[in-house]
Amino acid sequence: MSSTAEAAAPATRGDGRSGPFHGWRIVAALAVTQTIGYGVLYYAFSVFLIPMQRDLKAEGTQVAAALTLAVLATALCAPLVGRWLDARGGRTLMTVGSVLGALAVFAWSRVETLPQLYGVFLAIGIASAMVLYEPAFAVIVSWFDGPAHGQRRANALLALTIVAGFASSIFLPLTGLLVEHCGWRHALVVLAVGYGLLAIPLHALVLRRRPDHAATVKAAARTDLVKAAVRARPFWLLAAAFTAHGGAVATIAILLVTYLIHLGHTPVFAAAIAGLLGVLSVTGRLVTTGLRRRWAAAPVAATTFALQGIGALLLPFTGTTVPGAISCVLLFGIGFGVGTITLPHLLAEQYGTAAYASLSGRIALFSVVDQALVPLGAVALAQLIGYAWVMGAVTTACGIAAFALVAYHRLSFRQPSKQEVSS
Repeated sequence: MSSTAEAAAPATRGDGRSGPFHGWRIVAALAVTQTIGYGVLYYAFSVFLIPMQRDLKAEGTQVAAALTLAVLATALCAPLVGRWLDARGGRTLMTVGSVLGALAVFAWSRVETLPQLYGVFLAIGIASAMVLYEPAFAVIVSWFDGPAHGQRRANALLALTIVAGFASSIFLPLTGLLVEHCGWRHALVVLAVGYGLLAIPLHALVLRRRPDHAATVKAAARTDLVKAAVRARPFWLLAAAFTAHGGAVATIAILLVTYLIHLGHTPVFAAAIAGLLGVLSVTGRLVTTGLRRRWAAAPVAATTFALQGIGALLLPFTGTTVPGAISCVLLFGIGFGVGTITLPHLLAEQYGTAAYASLSGRIALFSVVDQALVPLGAVALAQLIGYAWVMGAVTTACGIAAFALVAYHRLSFRQPSKQEVSS
């Protein structure tokens, strides 16, 4: 199913003296910047929520709206960022983004009003679009280009997401300690300085374009590839699959602890079980990457999504018991991070790498907006008609994602991608 777009750029030598050698340095650098980036720009927010409410004299929903604004800004910037990455690479973009991120976090420490907070988080959302997973994946995909490096690309993406998957485990307790010892405003200053000192030089000094990558592809040819892709059914099946799945994952991430308490479990047990999701996301990524060596990626991910749907469906019925709750969380958690590494693989496999970031950015526009808004709707639905209906909606979303991937696989298997890019 590899696109002829991959043939447009000469394959990197397989002896490790060219692309893959520096490519692994880039993976290591991005593993660091993604971990601290997600920790500072996203996960730390929850620790600051209560002290910000107190100091800004605002309601929790008013403060929480800042994070939603940031996520929406990230989504809206995704297509533009994707086009930049395809045309110019990630070095300048991610360096400027890390500068903006560090300055925005520092400005966050100085906010006195809600409008100021919203302005800061608009900047954080823009910075996130420039420095987090989407651009990082695009940089890695461009370095591990061509059919000969398909497994290396999968391993590189896996390595990145495994390391970055510990961002919450590192930065939630770290941020809590900083807030306890020096207050939330000084804690943000420390995080801003730490992020800037690590992310800016790593992006500026380590990232570079692979010398033989398809940067030589003409802009018009790349635009033709994107237009051809978005006019065809496989692209929209991918968009539907990962938008539906992202909404399901975001809903469980937001509501799981509350729902387990609603089912009669103690807050400590609920938090401990929900904490398994991070560990299981790493496990799921390892398992599915291994399975892809024998089976196609789309059916493997579809099966995982279907298991998640079963876990969500059973939770209202068996989740009142400890074994039942654990079993359902295990079923859902095994696919918690699978979508993150499967989409880049499928896009590169189907369309090549010349327009990877542009196509990824278009899908991110839908999936990230969905992840920002769906949990709010899920909370409202739970309050109106109950959590069981929310779990039914999650099951439906997982079913849609699995069905779309199966349909994508069948369509792509019968009619391999024929998009061509000429240099």
